[in-house]
Amino acid sequence: MTPEIAISLGRILAVIAGVLSAVPYLVFAERKICAYIQDRIGPNRVGPWGLFQPLADGLKLLTKEEILPNGIDRFAYLLAPALVMIHPLATFAIIPFGSSITLFGQTIRLQIADLPIGILFFLGVASLSVYGLALGGWGSNNKYSLMGGLRACAQLVSYELSMGLCLVGIILLSGTLSTSQIVAAQEETLLGFLPAWNVFLQPAGFAIFLICAFAENNRLPFDLPEAEPELVGGYHTEYTGLRFGTFFLAEYASMITMSALLVTLYLGGHHLPGVTTRDFGPVMTGLISTAVFGAKVATVLFTFIWTRWTLPRFKYQNLMSFSWKCLLPAALVNLLMTATVITLSG
Repeated sequence: MTPEIAISLGRILAVIAGVLSAVPYLVFAERKICAYIQDRIGPNRVGPWGLFQPLADGLKLLTKEEILPNGIDRFAYLLAPALVMIHPLATFAIIPFGSSITLFGQTIRLQIADLPIGILFFLGVASLSVYGLALGGWGSNNKYSLMGGLRACAQLVSYELSMGLCLVGIILLSGTLSTSQIVAAQEETLLGFLPAWNVFLQPAGFAIFLICAFAENNRLPFDLPEAEPELVGGYHTEYTGLRFGTFFLAEYASMITMSALLVTLYLGGHHLPGVTTRDFGPVMTGLISTAVFGAKVATVLFTFIWTRWTLPRFKYQNLMSFSWKCLLPAALVNLLMTATVITLSG
């Protein structure tokens, strides 16, 4: 095995292990934050400060009985949980989660694949997430599951349009489809002191992208595909045990991936204003940049959690109207203004 292949495999395994290991404690953090918002304590029984609660929950899901309902489409039913994991894990391949690190004479870029068409890769992979939800709803042979799957498809397609238009604005500003080059373009300064992050250059695009990220992840106030009072549990109503756990894992893994993508595109990625990590040596450079990236992602994740336990759920007709009548026109206006400013300034 050549060093290049070993490094690539190491990066892939590190990213998969990092995302899957972060999910249980993201669930734990959400339960604790929810408890504080509601003036409760939250999980505090299993282990010190309740830190072993995610392990207990995972063990419980692994030991639950797997039930196959009568009348299901077996192929679609079994395939759906695997498909929902493709989007969050594959998208992380294009996200630079640090600058680089030098070990044993080898310079390792902290990114799985620096694709020159990274944004197109994300849009292509994001469209695959619909299939897992649709097949889960269809294959379950349950009207509530089917309705949840149809809602998820309509919601994802509607909000991906506005998200795609926001990405076009980023592409126009940076002049590239590569995520690493988009991060590099944000290392400059504006007016001599303000970081050239796209959140300052594209504030409307950032707001629209953030709202679409909530809808893409089926998070409150956009969790209509899973609306418990109406649909029992939505597309995963008939799933139990590890298969249900896979849907649950995919939702939180998708939160992490979408937060990482938002940090990459709008919040400067692993760049920290006023700090040149090259001054810290070949190893510390990568560690500090990764820590900066992780802190930014954690901040966005906190926003996801805070919003969920603060805002009420929309009605479905309001959800769709908001996408087509508000977000899509706003995204078009933002793109038009961005193109106009770039043309006039050029």
